[in-house]
Amino acid sequence: MTKKRTKQMLKLLFILASIFSLTFVPWTLVKAWGLPLPNSVQEQLDEAITNYDFEGMIVYVDQSDQEPQYFASGWHNRESKIPAKPEALFKIASISKLYDAVAVTKLVSNGRLSLDKTVADYFPELVGVIDNAEKITLRVMIQHKSGMPNFTDAPNFWANPTENFDESIALIKGKPANFEPGEGYEYCNTNYLLINKIMDNVLGYKNFQYIQEKVLIPLNLNNTFGSLKEVNLEHVMSGYHVGHIDDLKTDDHGMLATAEDVGIFLRALNDGSVFDDDEQEIYSSIYQYEHSGWVPGYQSFAKYYKDIGAVIVAFYNTTDPKLYNWNLSEIINKRMYKILKKQKNE
Repeated sequence: MTKKRTKQMLKLLFILASIFSLTFVPWTLVKAWGLPLPNSVQEQLDEAITNYDFEGMIVYVDQSDQEPQYFASGWHNRESKIPAKPEALFKIASISKLYDAVAVTKLVSNGRLSLDKTVADYFPELVGVIDNAEKITLRVMIQHKSGMPNFTDAPNFWANPTENFDESIALIKGKPANFEPGEGYEYCNTNYLLINKIMDNVLGYKNFQYIQEKVLIPLNLNNTFGSLKEVNLEHVMSGYHVGHIDDLKTDDHGMLATAEDVGIFLRALNDGSVFDDDEQEIYSSIYQYEHSGWVPGYQSFAKYYKDIGAVIVAFYNTTDPKLYNWNLSEIINKRMYKILKKQKNE
């Protein structure tokens, strides 16, 4: 076969592969990537609400050389036709793992926890219940390298969530590990289920109180809460899941906060002001400096963009079974970053 013929064949294969891949990519995502970039973050929010299936959005932007900016679009409550509010409380889901990791760091620093102790050390009763309990350390749990099955992956979990530690552990009882501790990575909520219980046991009280004392109060974060029981429901943004007719606001799934509070915390996490003494060195060795979160009706993103010195916190109050809205959210987040970067360079 001649070189020319080989190049033609390779070009044809590339075209066919591209066509094949596009058949498996929702055109909505392609459209979201391809639309011209709006001139402002607010225009991007409005575009997302108009063009896609999001009921409402909240965005907080903190650029180090400017005053913080607050954006909202769509509905705070669709049924009551209440517009989205920048100051609304939102279920931040797994963004809470950043707060957990900071709390663990502080407890390790003062000698109350050890990163090298195992599940067997902290929970002797779970030996034989959790595979590799004698080898899973606190360190690998924090890093999602334990290999434990994820209890929230149980069939229909979100339709009937567990209500306590024992019920959650029962969902993975006797299940084999997905890999040996430290030899792989798999995002797993079971890790933080155990981490939170470890902190509760060591402290002798709920670890959220410790987070309040060591993180929230020093940073003046007065709009961050441990559960729905602590807040006025009117201040919580409604949450919607495609195919589910009810507002999911009343489902309790852990921490709530305003976008501003999350943004202030994320800035302090990244600039190190949330830490004392050797704590930042410990934290950097075990966890990340950004996070996202998902529970039915709520998806959240908190990220620091070093090149433009900006913290962006984005809340979307709509989810769907196939996670198309999650993919759309990630695209929109990148577009907001590009808008801010363009504005900074002008």
